[in-house]
Amino acid sequence: MDLALTESQEMLKSAARTFMERECSRQVLLDLDRTETGISPEIWGQLARMGWLGLAIPAEYGGEGAGLLDTAIVYEQLGRGPLGGPHFSSAVLGGLVVLECGTEDQRREVLPRVAAGEQVLALAYTEPDYGWGPESVKMAARRDGSDYILDGVKLFVHDAAAATHLLCVARTGDSPDPTAGLSVFLVDRSEPGVSVRTLPGFMAGLGEVRFEGVRVPAGAVLGEPGAAWPGLSRAFLKAIPVLCAYKVGATEAVFEMSVSYSQTRVQFGQPIGRFQRVQDHIIDIVNYLDSARWTTYEAIWKLETGRPAEASVHLAKAVASESFYRACNSAHEVHAGIGSVRNYGLVLFTKASRSLYNYLGDPKFHKRRLADALEL
Repeated sequence: MDLALTESQEMLKSAARTFMERECSRQVLLDLDRTETGISPEIWGQLARMGWLGLAIPAEYGGEGAGLLDTAIVYEQLGRGPLGGPHFSSAVLGGLVVLECGTEDQRREVLPRVAAGEQVLALAYTEPDYGWGPESVKMAARRDGSDYILDGVKLFVHDAAAATHLLCVARTGDSPDPTAGLSVFLVDRSEPGVSVRTLPGFMAGLGEVRFEGVRVPAGAVLGEPGAAWPGLSRAFLKAIPVLCAYKVGATEAVFEMSVSYSQTRVQFGQPIGRFQRVQDHIIDIVNYLDSARWTTYEAIWKLETGRPAEASVHLAKAVASESFYRACNSAHEVHAGIGSVRNYGLVLFTKASRSLYNYLGDPKFHKRRLADALEL
């Protein structure tokens, strides 16, 4: 397994880090955290112009066709901010769902707009009975002539506040098999009956979406009605390691903040980094960072080289979610009181670690899927 970056990938990594340092200062990110969407039109426009909203989208559909590794390299640097906003929800997860579930005409219509930043997607999948397996989708779409009627609630929808269009997953058929009968609807957020409520306390943009008698044409179904689960599974498998890479970058930033603080904060006449207990917390963060990094990039390497990757993807998500969460806990132990001061910046990472912990499945969910993949 060769995880070394090529010269062009090193340049891409350097460009992404420079962008974050130049355009996304701590104060900028603190201000964005107070907004509804978590991102500004200026930064969104820059992401589009640099082609980063099309990294995971093939060139024939207006994207960069860069591959998962290049996409992960950029997202690791975005995680160091952490830069919020719908870039992952739309350009990676949403784009992959359209790519894997949609027809050729739907891909050619939607994906170029997503890559250009003109159309922003958010996946409305999870419901009050929260879960990322097919059995957790209970919302039904009722057929009415040539249209479908959507009624129901989708909860903890990431970047719903920023979306122009929602990818709503609902049932269009009854079957004892939970993987059968699922369909993905492309719904304009401005349609009558669609309402979004932002949920406080999480990353900006996380919300509740209500569909109340929303009428959508049959042509809004991506691909064949009732046959969406295989495409959704493929999209999740590719998107999850990119989200993990974002968490790797965030964990690395938390590590650097903790080391720097331990070297400059003086107590009892010496830097606190000389105390054994502080060192223990920082070593914990190192272990969390390394485990998240290597499981993430092993999964990406397997996907990129066509090897069986399902078990590795589930392992990466379980490890990265737990590592980011626990690294933030350890960082607060190092920082003590100042870590809770909003302007210091650590709380942005702590909010992200909690908000993203369950996104695309929590560690317990992925450990069960890992056991299934290993046929244990």
